[in-house]
Amino acid sequence: MSEREIILEVSGLTKEYPGFLLDGVGFTVARGEIVGFIGRNGAGKSTTLKSILHLVHPASGTIRYFGMDFAENERAVRQRIGFAAGAVDFYKRRRIREIRDVAKIFYDDWEEEAWTRCIREFELDENKRPAELSEGMKVKLNLALALSHRAELLILDEPTSGLDPFSRAELLDLFRELAGRGAAILYSTHVISDLEKCADRILYIRRGRIADEADRETFKEKHRKDENESLEDMMVRMEKEGKERE
Repeated sequence: MSEREIILEVSGLTKEYPGFLLDGVGFTVARGEIVGFIGRNGAGKSTTLKSILHLVHPASGTIRYFGMDFAENERAVRQRIGFAAGAVDFYKRRRIREIRDVAKIFYDDWEEEAWTRCIREFELDENKRPAELSEGMKVKLNLALALSHRAELLILDEPTSGLDPFSRAELLDLFRELAGRGAAILYSTHVISDLEKCADRILYIRRGRIADEADRETFKEKHRKDENESLEDMMVRMEKEGKERE
């Protein structure tokens, strides 16, 4: 089997806030791969994702998409990636169809068929406003926007937040389908059980540093102390052990 194309490469990423340091974060994401990004609240997941998208500006580090330096090719890169961070929190009083009309202006490859498919599958009413939607439906709207311009890489911050178990299962099925078509997905999550169902690889961040990065089965074999220990139990134990060592 040929080696998969690396479409996101991050190295030496740093960002400092009062009381927190993102310290030399580095990792890769390959085409067709689903990477689950995990760590407790405040570990640096959202800061990392926002930094690699220049939603906040890192102090240092290299970010390359599709072999291109992000800082020098930002517009070209943004045409090929999608980002969703939980629920939609903009244009709360605009109708969904109006939000679509604004969003499609920014993408050369906006695909109306993909939008229509997402709206149908997510059971979204284009005449409604985000303010009228449940938190779970707002998440689906954000994903519909991200999925409608042929994105080759999806970067998702807590995409299953607020979703009921059935909707979450549908979303994980969608992730697998997209990866099967060659898209890559990097997503942060607190729902560890989702990783068992979906992630090819696990990226674990602790206190601003990457503590480990491995394919899912290798990660479990490396860190499991009991054959009956679930991945969720394993992560809780590892966090407790780390805190005790400090």
